[in-house]
Amino acid sequence: MLSPVAEGVRVHQSEFCQTNTVVVDGDAGALLVDPGILDAELGDIAADLRASGTPVAAGFATHPHWDHVLWHPAFGTAPRFATARAAGAIEAFLANAAWRERVAPMIPADIADRVPLTLFGELTGLPDGAEWVPWDGPRVRVVEHRAHATGHAALLLEEGGVLVAGDLLSDVLVPLVDHSADDPIEDYLAALTLIESIADGVRVVVPGHGSVTGADGLHERIELDRAYLRALRAGEHPADDPRLGPDAVYDWVAGVHERQAGLLARR
Repeated sequence: MLSPVAEGVRVHQSEFCQTNTVVVDGDAGALLVDPGILDAELGDIAADLRASGTPVAAGFATHPHWDHVLWHPAFGTAPRFATARAAGAIEAFLANAAWRERVAPMIPADIADRVPLTLFGELTGLPDGAEWVPWDGPRVRVVEHRAHATGHAALLLEEGGVLVAGDLLSDVLVPLVDHSADDPIEDYLAALTLIESIADGVRVVVPGHGSVTGADGLHERIELDRAYLRALRAGEHPADDPRLGPDAVYDWVAGVHERQAGLLARR
């Protein structure tokens, strides 16, 4: 289930939307980032960790969207962290007694009965502006920005040169902006500039969805995302974007793009 991508870092890719679960090995156990998606997949990840004698020491959700705040009882009761803003957003969502009814339309119907919601969104917010994940393992830097979702953060394992990007830098999904923000495209462009500023020393990039890449791929994906966002801002169709063309991995991404462009045009 878990494939090594760097020393002490393993990844499992879900059958749903190529979603990546990241496992970072530490002295007292593993840091589990964005575990997903299906109940059987989460159980298998837990079994792999158990077989290797690795308990889950901590969890981290890069942002408060449904597919990044899942958990499984077999992972245990380790603290699950997020930025203060992300944890606040999911706490407000869960405060509504009808939250299950609200989340149901977000999950594709063909997997709805296979997505575990028992421990959904039970996150602990880090102190506002926290720079590091508090756990007994390699130093993991929290790189918070305003792209895609409230309180989104990438994680940077500085010693190993691994960037866990969350829902940025995908080779299968176009940038999805936060439509609740005042200036969502500029927020996203600023996040890409922030990621670019910490790119020195990054050797492995794990996006939330899509394939793992290296240093060259990091810069290529930053430029691809910039080109998409600039075209979106100009009201133009992004030229030569492989995520939208006839050879795209997911043909429905074109429809997502059209809806996003329509929402931004109406602003």
